[in-house]
Amino acid sequence: MIALDTDVLARYYVASSDAPTRQQSIAAQQLLESGKALFVGKTVVLELEWVLRGYYKSPPQDVLTVLRHLLNMPNVTVEDRPAVELATAALDDGFDFADALHHASARHCTRLATFDDQRFARRATAKGWKPPVKLVTL
Repeated sequence: MIALDTDVLARYYVASSDAPTRQQSIAAQQLLESGKALFVGKTVVLELEWVLRGYYKSPPQDVLTVLRHLLNMPNVTVEDRPAVELATAALDDGFDFADALHHASARHCTRLATFDDQRFARRATAKGWKPPVKLVTL
């Protein structure tokens, strides 16, 4: 099994016009479509979402399309796939992907503590997420 770094996935999913990057894109395409067993860590998925959204300024629907495609590739094993799937669904519902992935990764815990009252805690509470998201207070 071959583990993939974020830059390989970025080259696979993002078109480029410069020659060196095009060559990397071709190599990434050949590897991802080779049928070889591939592994993607959930931190790589997290970084990929950030790169697409933050660096490339991809709209949320395009990011969702990439994440869903990656999750559906038959030769790709995604670490903690249930958490990544939950976070992807939450992104589709307007949540921040990183917050959602942190929450989904803590699904075995009794609660998730945060200082983020405005965006995350209130919305997660309104959705009835388990474990509950609670504010840290003194």
